[in-house]
Amino acid sequence: MLETYKTVYKGGQGEIVEKKSRFIATVRPVETEEEAIAFLEEMRKTYWNATHNCYAYTVGKNREFTRCSDDGEPSQTAGRPMLDVLLGEELYNTAVVVTRYFGGTLLGTGGLVRAYSRAVQEGLKCSELIEKKFGLILEIGTDYQGIGKIQYLAGERKIPVLDSQYTDRVTVKLLVPLHQKEELKKAVTEATSGRASLKEDKELYFAVRDGEYLLFDE
Repeated sequence: MLETYKTVYKGGQGEIVEKKSRFIATVRPVETEEEAIAFLEEMRKTYWNATHNCYAYTVGKNREFTRCSDDGEPSQTAGRPMLDVLLGEELYNTAVVVTRYFGGTLLGTGGLVRAYSRAVQEGLKCSELIEKKFGLILEIGTDYQGIGKIQYLAGERKIPVLDSQYTDRVTVKLLVPLHQKEELKKAVTEATSGRASLKEDKELYFAVRDGEYLLFDE
């Protein structure tokens, strides 16, 4: 289990031209190797008349499925450089296909490596990347005297309140990063003199995008 990892939230497409050859990089988030293969087939159908459709992908929290292909280009000039860009950016669950339309001029091995690498970088620039963090929803029950202290503790640690319910007691749900869990539980217990109830509701990944919290079931 990764405590944090970087991935693609929304895929994109970037293009470069090198000596009249077009290199079109299409980036896509994928959760399984089957999704990556389906994406590759989709690109092959879309760009059926292209000279090459080279690809690279890395899938799994431990990179269980990491593959690449030169698709007819000289060995190690396309797929591996593309994969190196994904790994260099520390991306997980990401696939990219670079479609080449040959422009009539040979680029040489070094030129191909640079072109395919640059195309992937351009594709990533046109995609939306996020950092997912592992945490949990912590449900806290307290009396009205304790709620201000809990809100202060959460605000001090920049922990968002997902939900609040006010009846004869107050129940709040906090989105807590894993590494802050034990310290926060201890702080809440001390601040409320042990009167607050603590319940670990659900473990999940989350990310922050434009100030909004995104929750992911994985």
